[in-house]
Amino acid sequence: MIYCVEDDPNIRDLIVYTLKGSGFEARGFEDAALFRSALKDPYPELILLDIMLPGEDGLSVLSDLKRSPDTQNIPVILVTARGSEYDKVTGLDSGADDYIAKPFGMMEFVSRVKAVLRRASLKTGGHSRQILSCGPLRLDTGRHSVTADGREIILTYKEFELLRYLLNNRGIVISRDTLLSSIWGYSFNGETRTVDVHVRTLRQKLGSCGSMIETVRGIGYRIGDRPA
Repeated sequence: MIYCVEDDPNIRDLIVYTLKGSGFEARGFEDAALFRSALKDPYPELILLDIMLPGEDGLSVLSDLKRSPDTQNIPVILVTARGSEYDKVTGLDSGADDYIAKPFGMMEFVSRVKAVLRRASLKTGGHSRQILSCGPLRLDTGRHSVTADGREIILTYKEFELLRYLLNNRGIVISRDTLLSSIWGYSFNGETRTVDVHVRTLRQKLGSCGSMIETVRGIGYRIGDRPA
């Protein structure tokens, strides 16, 4: 089941109609209140969320979804008229899996829905919980927590996913393009500075453990065994 939260009835009906025509089950909601009242077990496989909603806005809804253990792993695609790079970064950094700016073609829309569902399936198919460690750095996927030198570190959703990806590929050099497509699921037309900015803030938050994240000039990043 896919939930679509969109206040414009024409767009909402078109999305639901297209999804059903593509073999998905789908339901539409005109505001956050109706969506929340329907959000219960069994939960939807994917949520399509408009930012500009009456009453509670989409980013607030997204933040609540990612804070709750029951809903934090449900993939979310933001579907909105806001199309600036800043808005994309804000939404994706808050935990969205993709961002589709209006207007959009329905063939591309369905393709990106399928891509997000595939990525979500890969994330959840192999394990329900992992404890990843590297020296004094420890990441618990089940608790969605990170500690460095015994100190708990508060990370944004994308910072956490970036660190998890590096730890899962410990010792391997990962290119910026690979990190961008694997974690953000989209491309800013080659603008990989998004990765650099997140690596910089991640290093700062990790303190002395931040030096574990090594820059490989001209390629990307890898995480080493211990602080330099």
